[in-house]
Amino acid sequence: MKGSQRWFGFFGFQLAPSEIAKLAVIGMLAAFLSEIRGDLTLRDVFRASGLAAIPAGLVFLQPDLGTSIVFVAILVGILVVAGARARHLGVLALTAIALIFAGFQVGLVKEYQLERLRAFLDSTNVDDAARYNREQAEIAIGSGGLVGLGYLQGTQTNLDFVPEQHTDFIFTVVGEEFGFLGAAALLSLYGVVLWRAFRIAMLSKDPFGTYLAAGIASMFAVQIFVNVGMNIGIMPITGIPLPFVSYGGSSLLLNATAIGVLESVHMRRFV
Repeated sequence: MKGSQRWFGFFGFQLAPSEIAKLAVIGMLAAFLSEIRGDLTLRDVFRASGLAAIPAGLVFLQPDLGTSIVFVAILVGILVVAGARARHLGVLALTAIALIFAGFQVGLVKEYQLERLRAFLDSTNVDDAARYNREQAEIAIGSGGLVGLGYLQGTQTNLDFVPEQHTDFIFTVVGEEFGFLGAAALLSLYGVVLWRAFRIAMLSKDPFGTYLAAGIASMFAVQIFVNVGMNIGIMPITGIPLPFVSYGGSSLLLNATAIGVLESVHMRRFV
């Protein structure tokens, strides 16, 4: 979307392989870390990071920064649950910062991505186009007030002032048409999903199931936080769907499959 190609076409259907890769990475990390006996070493942490770095790097080159962030969140979430030491995570973070800096230097980060970052950090010193999306999203959500303008009655969204309102900015529709109460209800439902996912991780009797559930919980958590955050202006704008709400068959299929995996882990908690 907007300069990147994220789908393959098959017989009239579109498939986003990066969505499938999210669950595949969770499975690989869970399988790898569950085989380790004893405390995680720095070598183990970097080997696990390599499993996530390959798909994350390929997705970043599309370019798709949002999905790359999801891979990083999955990795960190599983490593934390697996017992990675804080100093090892610190070394990993410093390595990531160095790689990001190198990406800036060699031009891997696109100009429009830089403009989005500048618009977030200092919106007064960027042109109108760079801050348009953020401003329109905030206007739409703010106009919803407490109870919203009503279903299909939102002016900002129905008149197409808000761009990509069916995908990245779908939360503006919720905020404008259903107001603070509707948005709070949606976030409460997400809270239940995350709570259940983490609870399933803690109840699992084997490390593989624990890491699977933790990875899925991390995936949902970062997508919800980043998508809602960029809609209300507390996060930079990046392409990332809101689970179960944003348009997209591949995303919906992945999310439904992830819930099925969680149910499978929970079902086997006494085995």
